[in-house]
Amino acid sequence: MTHLPYVIAAYAVFVLVLGSDAIGSWLRLRWARRLAQRRQQRLQARAAAGSAPPLAPELTR
Repeated sequence: MTHLPYVIAAYAVFVLVLGSDAIGSWLRLRWARRLAQRRQQRLQARAAAGSAPPLAPELTR
């Protein structure tokens, strides 16, 4: 009996694990980019709101 089916199965498992790792890394990178973009937008909104003069001194407390 030959070992060829076992070798093919081992390579198939290797390719599946490698592919799932690549997809997981891509999803984590995508998620991190979205978080960074949201954080940047919040900081820009704060900077724009902070540069406007306050409406009344009572509102700043």
